[in-house]
Amino acid sequence: MNELDQTLAAMDFDFLGNGEHAMSVDGMRKVLGNEHFFFLDVRADKEKEYCDFPFTKHIPLHELPGRLNELPKDKCIIAFCSSIFRGAVAYTYLRANGFAEVKGLTATMEEMVGAFKPGPLAKMQA
Repeated sequence: MNELDQTLAAMDFDFLGNGEHAMSVDGMRKVLGNEHFFFLDVRADKEKEYCDFPFTKHIPLHELPGRLNELPKDKCIIAFCSSIFRGAVAYTYLRANGFAEVKGLTATMEEMVGAFKPGPLAKMQA
């Protein structure tokens, strides 16, 4: 069984039910600034031009295979995109390539942007 087969085989009901593979927008708020968490933006370059998050590393999903060496193996990588789908693909790909601590952000772009409005942002910095 190869790494991808093993990764998919581990994604059973219990795995998906416990939610440890995912992070919500509230979880994102709580860990921003914590050096152990590394946010990976897998959106296309065009998308990033319109909405950039300075706390992230941007590697478009289609470039990920050639750029794995840019990712830390000793941190928790949180993969995200504009609609959750590519973040989930990145999650699976990273796990299949030996990254042990990975999560997928379960927030849409609208929810992420909403986290940085004055009210929520003030609460994060308090």
